Amino acid sequence: MAKYLCQASYTPEGMCGLIKDKASGRKAAVQAAIRAAGGKLESFYYAFGKDDVVIIVDMPDNATAAGFLTAVAASGMVRIRTTPLLTIEEMDKGLASKAKYRAPGAAN
Repeated sequence: MAKYLCQASYTPEGMCGLIKDKASGRKAAVQAAIRAAGGKLESFYYAFGKDDVVIIVDMPDNATAAGFLTAVAASGMVRIRTTPLLTIEEMDKGLASKAKYRAPGAAN
């Protein structure tokens, strides 16, 4: 499964929904939706500042994650940013690929 960091902020209407549902109710709803999409909620935190919610999610693949996250954004109650996460092994594999890249203006 692919892992994602999702950082979200509620719209004013979404915040009213949070007050009504309570934090535990929102976590349960999010967890059920992720499970229904074939994923797993690894962690769920509320936060101060720019983000109201920070979660880490396992999803079967990018297409499944995109579908789920699009549905969340389309609700109009949450603004969400998603970052795909790489394992140490995936990063080492990427580093071993030895990509050939020439920086702008650099000599060949």
